[in-house]
Amino acid sequence: MQHRDNELRSLAWEEVKKQKEKVESDPYRLNFHHMPPAGLLNDPNGFVQWNGTYHLFYQWMPFKTGHGAKFWGHYSSKDLVHWQHEKIALAPSDWFDKDGCYSGSAVVHEDQLYLFYTGNVKNEAGERETYQCLAVSEDGVNFEKKGVVARLPEGYTAHFRDPKVWKRGDHWYMIVGAQTEDLQGKVVLFQSENLMDWVFLGKIAGSGEHNLGEFGYMWECPDLFDIDGEDILIASPQGLEPEGMDYANVYQSGYFIGDLDYDRPQYTHGSFTELDRGFEFYAPQTTEDDLGRRILFGWMGVPDQYEADHPTVANQWIHCLTMPRQLTLLNGKLTQHPLKEYEAMRGPVLLHSSISIENDQKAVRGIEGRSMELSIELEQVDDQFAIEFYQYAALSYKKRDQILTLSRPHFQDKSRTEFRRVKLEDDLTQLRIFVDTSSLEIFVNNGEEVFTSRIFPQPEVKDLLFTSLGCTSFSIEQWPLSGFIYQ
Repeated sequence: MQHRDNELRSLAWEEVKKQKEKVESDPYRLNFHHMPPAGLLNDPNGFVQWNGTYHLFYQWMPFKTGHGAKFWGHYSSKDLVHWQHEKIALAPSDWFDKDGCYSGSAVVHEDQLYLFYTGNVKNEAGERETYQCLAVSEDGVNFEKKGVVARLPEGYTAHFRDPKVWKRGDHWYMIVGAQTEDLQGKVVLFQSENLMDWVFLGKIAGSGEHNLGEFGYMWECPDLFDIDGEDILIASPQGLEPEGMDYANVYQSGYFIGDLDYDRPQYTHGSFTELDRGFEFYAPQTTEDDLGRRILFGWMGVPDQYEADHPTVANQWIHCLTMPRQLTLLNGKLTQHPLKEYEAMRGPVLLHSSISIENDQKAVRGIEGRSMELSIELEQVDDQFAIEFYQYAALSYKKRDQILTLSRPHFQDKSRTEFRRVKLEDDLTQLRIFVDTSSLEIFVNNGEEVFTSRIFPQPEVKDLLFTSLGCTSFSIEQWPLSGFIYQ
């Protein structure tokens, strides 16, 4: 199928060239987030560090801004600031992946890079088939497909995808997101001696498992790793109904803290906690780098959540990835922190000031622009405090009930305002905010909570407004951010 593979790659880059002027003219293109060169981007894939280079792959549909037969796009970087956009890693060209090279992961073995992914197939009857597949590279750029390494076990539907692989002792393990024939979302486990031959061990977690109760009809993009001796399982359940302030998006992403018994196998865990409280966050994936940091990338989007209403669709592209974040475990909760490498993108500090506002709304002199980092330390909040971003989105805090709210116009009906909320464990004391043209990432109380969202204000609006009911006192620093450098 080499001819078909080359043909698809050529067609993809022809589409990129065709749409280049329109895509790059969009005022909502970002500076320090990965975007598709054209078409649709979704899940981060195969995130790994190998020989000092970070490799980050992504789901990509080059021919339209809707979903379809996905490719794997590929970025690489030595420092997470300077990036190279590499050639296409995988194209849907073979019988086992002809309708999409779906999400997966990467590992390094014997100085080669192994990509595991799901091959999506629609047969002649229009029925879905699914295969867990492997591709191998000696240089990190050119990949040779090895074909199918694991097939669908009995008792599961063809919604069976997103393999994440790691090594423990002398064995390799793979978890896959799954759906049982009675439509319950699960995570299942495989084992291998050689990365080629995989043995199905069974389910380890999911809806109806470990006293969890009904918890979604499909679990996507599982990831399992150790932090401080705890086994953290990240998953993206589909089918959860809103509960108060929780589960407000169409689909969710979150984590459990527990212990995986590899022998039984069974994963014993605590409750599910959402990773992000914003409007757009899904399908996160992590890796451990050479510094021992557990780093996460997510998709700044949610499937089936008014994707067609993003204004960038008119310019033939949609979606981006989040900033990379370091995960730490503190007091039984994952916290997320922007990477120190991002400080290299800072320009000279534009503002370092102490502000006091009482029953008033005002702009702070010097705070403007659409690509910046803000650090805010709150010293006093009597009643309510809010930040309005570009006459479009607002972050507001009510001290009495410790509820933090992000609001913006609804993408489908701009006469409506939609909200995402969280109740903080303690008073709001600290905010670190990254603004990038059409995105917000707000880290709350040193990463205790995060709000990630796309925003589409009028491009000419540059200012922020600060509002206080009662007296609010805070110190603030602002840096302009130059953005990624593509080589």
